Amino acid sequence: MGAVAVRATRPAAAALAPVLVVQGAGVRRRTPVLPEAAGPRSGAVPGDGPPLTVAVVGESPAAGVGVTTQDDALAARFAAALAGRCGRAVHWRLSARTGTTAQRATDRLVPGLAGPPADVVLVQLGVNDTLRLRARAAWRRDVTALLDALAPLVAPDGVVVLAGLPDLAAFPTLPQPLRGVLGRHARVLDRELDALAAARPGVRHAPTPPLSGREHFAGDGFHPNAAAVREWAADLAGVGLSGRPAR
Repeated sequence: MGAVAVRATRPAAAALAPVLVVQGAGVRRRTPVLPEAAGPRSGAVPGDGPPLTVAVVGESPAAGVGVTTQDDALAARFAAALAGRCGRAVHWRLSARTGTTAQRATDRLVPGLAGPPADVVLVQLGVNDTLRLRARAAWRRDVTALLDALAPLVAPDGVVVLAGLPDLAAFPTLPQPLRGVLGRHARVLDRELDALAAARPGVRHAPTPPLSGREHFAGDGFHPNAAAVREWAADLAGVGLSGRPAR
């Protein structure tokens, strides 16, 4: 899950620093460490017509933490949801790693997406940046650099979908006031994603569905389970195909 770093530039967190440090250590101690999902990190969903090519980059939810196999993880479910909506075959590939931040993803994960230009690129990042209380301006720079690095991998008429940050204030494994601080910071970073998408052609922001109870979480109380991932992927697919003609 990563360490919660309290920085003086975030006044509320700085004021609560002693409590947050203790709570963060307690959460790490109590929370089981789940593995990334097993299985291939590329695949194909059958369908008619020329295939839609999909690339997914991200942190632990994209890597499949919280589910058993990649078949139930975000990339494969996103591909299946796209295929179901457009009726076309979908070829997908994934580059993801637990603990990744937006800054690290640019150098460490983008090279793993090498391949045919993607019609849809899904970016799922921000939870680790939230846990580190990454400053808003730094986060915006990091995501901008990531989008610039991804640009050569996107087809001329392709789109990049920025998955919105989840509401960490709803995560049952997090105690108060840690939960509230992280929830507020996640909303700050998510607004930056929305603003970046509005300012860049071909980039779309997709709010994450609310996780409103333990029934949506894996055994660690932190990552979405298979049912939540399926719902999330369906929402993301709707944004990815919005305004795109079926072929």
